[in-house]
Amino acid sequence: MTKGNLAMVLHAHLPYVRSEEPGSLEEDWFFQALVECYLPLLETLEEAYRAKDQTPKITIGLSPTLLSLLDDDLLKNRFEEWVAIRLKVLNTLETVCIAAVQHLKEHLKRQLGSWKTCKGDLIGRFKKLQASEVIDILTCAATHGYLPLLRENPETVRAQLKTAVREHQRLFTKAPLGIWLPECAYYEGLDELMAESGLRYAVLDGHGLLNADPRPRYGLYAPICTRRGVAFFGRDSESTLPVWSARDGYPGNPNYREFHRDLGWDLSTENLKKIGFKEKRPLGIKLFKISAKNTSLENKQEYDPQAAKESVKKDAENFLKDRKKQLIKLEESMQIEPFLIAPFDAELFGHWWFEGPQFLSYLFIKSQKEGIKLITLKEALQLTPKIQLCSPSPSSWGQGGFHNYWLNKSNDWIVHEWSKAGREMVSICSEGLTVASHIKIIKQAGRELLLSQSSDWSFILKAGTTTELARERIHLHLKRFWMLINSIKDNKIINEKVIEEIEKEDCIFPLISPIDWRKKI
Repeated sequence: MTKGNLAMVLHAHLPYVRSEEPGSLEEDWFFQALVECYLPLLETLEEAYRAKDQTPKITIGLSPTLLSLLDDDLLKNRFEEWVAIRLKVLNTLETVCIAAVQHLKEHLKRQLGSWKTCKGDLIGRFKKLQASEVIDILTCAATHGYLPLLRENPETVRAQLKTAVREHQRLFTKAPLGIWLPECAYYEGLDELMAESGLRYAVLDGHGLLNADPRPRYGLYAPICTRRGVAFFGRDSESTLPVWSARDGYPGNPNYREFHRDLGWDLSTENLKKIGFKEKRPLGIKLFKISAKNTSLENKQEYDPQAAKESVKKDAENFLKDRKKQLIKLEESMQIEPFLIAPFDAELFGHWWFEGPQFLSYLFIKSQKEGIKLITLKEALQLTPKIQLCSPSPSSWGQGGFHNYWLNKSNDWIVHEWSKAGREMVSICSEGLTVASHIKIIKQAGRELLLSQSSDWSFILKAGTTTELARERIHLHLKRFWMLINSIKDNKIINEKVIEEIEKEDCIFPLISPIDWRKKI
């Protein structure tokens, strides 16, 4: 007997890290995500779908910037060589961590084979899974802009949403109904712009529902709906903490693979140069386990794949048993079937937590036996004939539900730059462009403005990692934006080669429309 419903929601996103030059750090981010997360995740879902005794169901948000990377032929053509270099390095390790080396070699070869079989068309594989109703695909804001900080110019928020919907429809042939709001951040009135863009549901942090007006009758365990017809689901921390927390949750299991111990830091600079790297850097080759609590990185023990496999099975069983207890308790006090909404960053499953895809596989195998029905958010709405009308509370994914991770002394200077550039973009697009060359320029200016608004750069500045890269990205896109805008304002002709070079580097959103920034009359 079904005790209730569980919606696993994954947010798959990377900033626009396309680089014309191979071997960049940004390129590593993308390729590591492919071999550790996105390819294993697809394999897990496809195998579960083919199995007759499993009912895999997840909701997954695929951000427009990630989709642009997955669709990029330049990057696709480099991926196989990137994997080959890692396999070459592993082949030189004859007496170190033998079991872990062999396991990683097998993993890389399997993902490479999966890549070759589909000819790098991961988008096509996601599309098939959606057609089979295994997954419900959400979009995201175009460049993962933190929307509450862009609200001074509402048209810039609209452009983030409409550009995303248009790009999603281009790649999947139909428009999305759901969206993963960047950082789950919400502000009053955002639902109006969502509805205008054809978006009908999203996930918020728990604060967004628990502080809604009026307070929802069923708290986090049923969706709410605004008067503009947009539904919202709330994150259940009881379901997410055991999976999310490296300190208190499953990813901290001592048998699991250690994320921070990378062979690229262990090898000497001389050895790195022999395989084509100028300096120490992570290679995505990890051969050690988390080990006992407080074990220093240099004293980590060798990774044991079999022990990790046994641990992940136990953790998945524990997770489902706890969800069953939670649902039984909720069922006693609710007049509708309770929903548990468990949202996560997709890269937790495979990249940060290497065993994550195995964990999902066990959920697909065991959930029915525990009386738990896995559903998508779209299905959850179909199962809820009457939804309480509420106005969500402003909130975010960040600590305490506030905006302070994306607005603090490390990154608050960006907001003024976004506002100034946004006002100019709205102004020039509202005037009515008629000159063909100007339309081409303003489209590229729109791309640069959107790329500068990525919340990833604000996050990096606060976190203190690769901050120089984040600053460079912000300044580069804003510099290009103002050069393009001023050429129209001052009626100056830009060298065609300069524009072509910018378009070549930032070749994103082919259907971008200046109309999205136009003020409503």
